[in-house]
Amino acid sequence: MSNLDQVLAQLTALHPKKIDLGLGRIERVLKALGDPHLRLPPALHISGTNGKGSTTAFLRAIIEAEGKTAHVYTSPHLVRFNERITLGSVEISDEALLDVLQRVMDANAGEPLSFFEATTAAAFLAFSEHPADYALIEVGLGGRYDATNVFDPVASVITPINYDHAEFLGRDLAGIAREKAGIIKSNVPVFTGRQEDLVSAVLRNEAAKLRAPIHCLTEDFRAYREQGRLVFDADDVLLDLPRPALIGSHQIDNAGVAIAAARSVGLSDAAIGKGLAAVHWPARMQNLTTGLYADMVAESGGELWLDGGHNPHAAAALANTMAELQDRNERVLILVMGILGNKDAGKFLDAFTGLASCVVAVDIPGSPALAPETIKELAENRAMLGQVASNLTDAVQRAINTGEALSREDPTQPLIPPRILICGSLYLAGQVLSA
Repeated sequence: MSNLDQVLAQLTALHPKKIDLGLGRIERVLKALGDPHLRLPPALHISGTNGKGSTTAFLRAIIEAEGKTAHVYTSPHLVRFNERITLGSVEISDEALLDVLQRVMDANAGEPLSFFEATTAAAFLAFSEHPADYALIEVGLGGRYDATNVFDPVASVITPINYDHAEFLGRDLAGIAREKAGIIKSNVPVFTGRQEDLVSAVLRNEAAKLRAPIHCLTEDFRAYREQGRLVFDADDVLLDLPRPALIGSHQIDNAGVAIAAARSVGLSDAAIGKGLAAVHWPARMQNLTTGLYADMVAESGGELWLDGGHNPHAAAALANTMAELQDRNERVLILVMGILGNKDAGKFLDAFTGLASCVVAVDIPGSPALAPETIKELAENRAMLGQVASNLTDAVQRAINTGEALSREDPTQPLIPPRILICGSLYLAGQVLSA
């Protein structure tokens, strides 16, 4: 085990026995560190249920297309913990990460501290000691009592809000919206994604209390596809832009919110266009063309896609994108799925009813995953074929074989290789990308 792994394990051991969302622990540690969160470059705070990571990726790409640098804090990581902290547009080194994590541990002096609180404090410490033009800080969970909610942003960004993390945020959508709206600050502009009417009303009400100007997608600005381009339409501007490099209708919305926020902090329209075309965000409707599993599928002539979305709202966006691909080039769609036990796997699969022919269920080693047998049963209850695989390699091979078998009604017809989507969990996506 490396020194970095040892420190991460030590931080995990400090985790409180019961998670109570609050800012007391993080504020105590930050004060002991000299309040690094008060020494950030102009920072944007990004909350929401789905689309936080993609919207952050758009903003980073736009900043970098302007020739500027960004500190970025996101979670979770896919392969390496270092992915969570970007210093001046460069992933943090093992040495720099080990240094700030050790200093957080020293400042904490053995008191209870959640893993996310510790890593957030480490990120703020690193950001305060390295130059950058902007900072992009993604909320971990909720908003109001999230460990990131301790600094003054230049803009607040709230992506679509829906149900997730019910064990912490409950099942009251208005209540969830109020928690997410907790990142709104007095007189700081707010930019929101496409929301349900109830959520939009809550966000507008919370913004009004704080006299924060609020700008909502579909109401105050619009983003839509037209002739292979993206059109951004606001009261003061009409932009004809390249179509985003991230695939899916939901990414048009995410791009629209990022554009509105980027323009508010002085980033140019030229940089916005360059950033949209250059953006990269792994495991979000990613067409895999390299790696062990991509090679297996390519040899069969099929397509392999990867997405880490894990709740019903994300599944709906993902299914819409798959349907668009089916309209352009029809293939049998096979899901390779692993999902954590605290997620609503049934509602996730509902989005693919009538679209996916088969679900190959797989475990996610090292995580509290839902039993593959349960996923298989849920798939079969929705008129999809269900299979259980022993590991990812077995799952991909089963998907290839099943897809080919389903592509023809009798043996005289030619085989049509399937479209395979690995989905259900960012943890599963990380294992795919590290293979």
